[in-house]
Amino acid sequence: MIEVEVLGAVPSAGPSEVPTLAELRRLCVLAAASAGVHDGHMAIEFVDAARISKLNERYRQRSAPTDVLSFPVDGAGPIEAAEGHAVAEGGADVGDASARGPAASRELGDVVICAEHTTDLREAVIHGVLHLVGMDHERDGGEMMALQRELLATEGR
Repeated sequence: MIEVEVLGAVPSAGPSEVPTLAELRRLCVLAAASAGVHDGHMAIEFVDAARISKLNERYRQRSAPTDVLSFPVDGAGPIEAAEGHAVAEGGADVGDASARGPAASRELGDVVICAEHTTDLREAVIHGVLHLVGMDHERDGGEMMALQRELLATEGR
């Protein structure tokens, strides 16, 4: 079973329709399952532009806000993903996994989203989770982006 924890204030309004907590969880499970991951724990954290700018600077050396950053726990150090996205080991800056309650069988990691820099929150969630489970659109010949489009279409997007 995939456990999803939502941290931070879920946006109440913004550039796109706001998904419910149940929908956020469903999107996470859908994206993880598409990569064959059916068990583990992940967190989706909503942050403001200042917070994501700090994370973007620390992990990508870019001092500007971005839409989504992914921090897989099982990563092997910082790995550049794409413009506006970072994949880095651990998620120390986005929350202490030990403080999240009962441990799942596998800690997948954290997806950090800045709603004010995101045009589609559902797309940001799916994109971030696909990075958590090891996909990388910079290196995969378009597979990740094709899967992302397919998943969004499944969800009526």
